[in-house]
Amino acid sequence: MSEQQYDNTNKGVLFKNNKKSEKHPDFKGNINVDGNDWDIAGWEKTAKSGNKFLSLKVSKPYKKEEEAF
Repeated sequence: MSEQQYDNTNKGVLFKNNKKSEKHPDFKGNINVDGNDWDIAGWEKTAKSGNKFLSLKVSKPYKKEEEAF
């Protein structure tokens, strides 16, 4: 069977994050915008009105630096 290719342009996903501190996001994932990949993070917040919402941050994908020898 051949592997099916999906077009993920302008699509993204968030997963529940195992937080190690309160500053860490509640959700983490990635999103593709116009063919460019981005990391996305979300924090659950409560507005003054009592309504719950997600505060989002989009950043360039994290690249671990290679170790220098």
